[in-house]
Amino acid sequence: MNAGRDKAGAASGQVGPKYRQESKQTRPSERLRQDGETPPHGGGGAADPSAAREARRFEKAGRRAEKTGAKLEKAQSRLARQKPPKRPGPVKRAGRAALGGVHGFVHGKIHEAERENVGVEAGHRVELAGETAVRGTVRMVKRRVRTSPARKVRKWERKDIRAKAGYEFQRQAREHPDLNKNPVARFWNRRRLKKQYAKQARETARQGAKAAKKTAVTTEKLAYHAVLFVKRHPVGVLLALACVLLVVTLQSCASSMMTMGNGMVGAVAASTYPSEDGDMLAAEAAYCGMEAELQNYLDTYERTHSYDEYHYDLDEIEHDPYVLTSILTAWHEGAWTIDEVQGTLQMLFDRQYILTETVVTERRYYIETETWTDEDGNTHTDSYRVYYDYYICTVTLENFNLSHLPIYIMGEEQVGRYALYMATLGNRPDLFGGTVLEPTLYDVPEEYLADPEFAAILEEAEKYLGYPYVWGGYSPNTSFDCSGFVSYVYNQCGWDFGRLGAQGLYNLCSRTSSPRPGDLVFFTGTYDTPGVSHCGIYVGDGWMLHCGNPIGYANLNTSYWQSHFYAYGRLP
Repeated sequence: MNAGRDKAGAASGQVGPKYRQESKQTRPSERLRQDGETPPHGGGGAADPSAAREARRFEKAGRRAEKTGAKLEKAQSRLARQKPPKRPGPVKRAGRAALGGVHGFVHGKIHEAERENVGVEAGHRVELAGETAVRGTVRMVKRRVRTSPARKVRKWERKDIRAKAGYEFQRQAREHPDLNKNPVARFWNRRRLKKQYAKQARETARQGAKAAKKTAVTTEKLAYHAVLFVKRHPVGVLLALACVLLVVTLQSCASSMMTMGNGMVGAVAASTYPSEDGDMLAAEAAYCGMEAELQNYLDTYERTHSYDEYHYDLDEIEHDPYVLTSILTAWHEGAWTIDEVQGTLQMLFDRQYILTETVVTERRYYIETETWTDEDGNTHTDSYRVYYDYYICTVTLENFNLSHLPIYIMGEEQVGRYALYMATLGNRPDLFGGTVLEPTLYDVPEEYLADPEFAAILEEAEKYLGYPYVWGGYSPNTSFDCSGFVSYVYNQCGWDFGRLGAQGLYNLCSRTSSPRPGDLVFFTGTYDTPGVSHCGIYVGDGWMLHCGNPIGYANLNTSYWQSHFYAYGRLP
């Protein structure tokens, strides 16, 4: 909306509605709802990386996956060649028992002889403790040697999984450029792959543990020499072992932290509000101040205007502070101060609140009667019409919804950044008391996945679990709204009907009372719009996958969805 006020109550230079009389035009929201029309984008995003750079990344990821795969195969081969442990023969078992008996007897006699000498007995106890430590160290060395092949298999399994995940990401990015075009797409795709390969890693770990249980000890000769060495150098072995364990622990921690850090630092940095708290709170306060001024203008409208009749059609004056902050951050592409965003705040306010004041002038009249007496003394009464102008003012305020603006004022890359900030609330859920929403998950029964068509639809749709709701969005680059999500998924799976709204998708479908997985489900009244207002993908057993906030599963048997349910539909 434009600033300024009309002749009856304007305060020059202040933020407020501008008086205008205009004919009815198609609203932007109505234009977007027209079937088959893609929302317009203002400006363009950044250019894609060069083909050479993408090829180098892909080749590097492939070489890394091949290297880790070869190392894993080598470790597995070594583990398979390891012989099972041999049970000691009867002679060896008898010898061990005899040695144990002699050992206990000797120490018992020494203890009897030393009972009356406390100092000597204390020294003997220290000797016993040392021998126990040596025996424990020997057992530890044996165990480490025995389990070394299995541990190496687990090590290379972890590295192989990470390398394959990276290679798969690069492959998908080459085949589907949308997946690697902007921060929100990269963030969610890496997150999905991380979960997928974490599941695989757990399964591989279970298999590795099972194999480790079946492994054998190393050769008797190696263990024998290890024992002799420990017995000859107990203190040195203990110190060396402690150092080795410390180094291994530090290396493991460092490796884990670097792996986690490399993956998390970039994601956290890309999704965090970079501006100072004071500036973000000041921007929110300034926007609320403009809203308060608009509200006061409407509350005092009849006192500041002089029309004969008033009619009002007013939306609520409200906004989401996280939407405002995310728009400002994406629009300014990084940190900003309150002084730098004053113009942007006014622009957003003018676009969100559309105030229309229409004055209709009617030509009306009233009957006026005049009585007079003529010169003969006769009284006469004359009636005649008195015409005047009657002013009827209709005041309409449309709150276009601040969350609907990004698709109109931003390029694709900026919308992607906005979606990422909204998905995480800028990693500042404490700033305005918000809550980061996690998607509702659901395991679709395996029997439904026997249908290859539905399996392909579900595989494509689940790529975008957790993506935030972005009004007008139609691709992974910008995130989605409900109809944009359904249109995109099905167009990727063999259909070709373009971008349709919820009503357009319903018109395309044939109604069915016996839905099956892969059909669509439609709702009305979920927001203020005529006809079908929401849609999702039916996955069976009373569940759907849809773009709520965020994209996730929903149980159709809840009171909310039951109250808004309209119909099931089947695409041709």
